[in-house]
Amino acid sequence: MVDIVAACSGFIYGLEYAKALIQTGQKEKALVIGVETLSKIVNWKDRNTCVLFGDGAGAAVLVPSDKPGGILATYTKADGSLAHLLQVPAGGGRMPINTDNMGNGDRYIQMQGPEVFKSAVKAMGEAAVTILAKSGTESDDIDLMIPHQANIRIIEATAKRIRLPMDRVFVNIQKYGNTSAASVPIALDEAVRTNRIKPGDKIMLVAFGAGFTWGSVLVEW
Repeated sequence: MVDIVAACSGFIYGLEYAKALIQTGQKEKALVIGVETLSKIVNWKDRNTCVLFGDGAGAAVLVPSDKPGGILATYTKADGSLAHLLQVPAGGGRMPINTDNMGNGDRYIQMQGPEVFKSAVKAMGEAAVTILAKSGTESDDIDLMIPHQANIRIIEATAKRIRLPMDRVFVNIQKYGNTSAASVPIALDEAVRTNRIKPGDKIMLVAFGAGFTWGSVLVEW
């Protein structure tokens, strides 16, 4: 078992890692799980952040196949210089929990919203454009985009960047809020259950998260 800590991009990073293990013959199958309990680290006195996040979990099983399709391309990237814009200062090795930071808010999520928004729009747009280029795919070929469910304006901006109409974008943020690493697998499962995905469809998964981390995956279902 491997724990990949990439915040909201964790499921994307996990898919890339699992794909590499299977392709190189190191593993036969892989279970990729995205899970978060953000209710533990939100400050319920900070209405700018606490109302945005939710708890959740989702998973996908990867197996090798001789049939066409599957994961066509992956892309991940990170920029640690921007980590301070979205962080939990206390609770790790650099700043362990103590009596001082228990009450000053440092053990909770702290976010500089406008700056995070700008970075997310840029990074998710880049991830969407890059995965199309890596796979030799056009926007018109994408049957459904499943983005990280953090902010509807970020989702709309990402779709606009690749000229993808919103009727080909799956959105469920209004139901669960931002469930971080769980948001993409939850949305993927709901898209399958509601028949938004059919065999042969090309699906783009794209996410951005704290760290900062971001990435995308193109799948032929």
